Amino acid sequence: MPAVISETVLVLAGPFGEHLDAGRVATAIARGLEADGLLKCDLCPLEADLGVRADGASNPLDEVDFDRRMRAARAMVIACAHLNDRALTGSVAFEAATRARQAGVPAYAVAARDELDPFEARIVDLQVILEASAPRALSAAGRKLAGLL
Repeated sequence: MPAVISETVLVLAGPFGEHLDAGRVATAIARGLEADGLLKCDLCPLEADLGVRADGASNPLDEVDFDRRMRAARAMVIACAHLNDRALTGSVAFEAATRARQAGVPAYAVAARDELDPFEARIVDLQVILEASAPRALSAAGRKLAGLL
């Protein structure tokens, strides 16, 4: 019996400034991903900026049952306001991408501003990075990602 490929995409999102909280970011991307009706989204908005180091007693990814949700997904989209070299030094985005790589789940990113060079993007193992910062652009990024999945 062939393996069933999940139709779910996990959308891990942080806020994109004060006007776009994590929930609005995740919803806008999901609108694009779900536009053709073939994919469903598991929205995972986090209140914290994903580019910030995940220091402290508890990891926000563990608090939202990230590993189980990510392993059940066909792919993961990280929506991070800023992707830069800080994303390589223990941020929530880097931790999520690392867990996805270790589990064999492809990871994609949508960022308001992508400042990673190609080598840094490869280290994080992101398949594609799209730039978008407004709700319409985030939905368009979701549609483009849907075509890649």
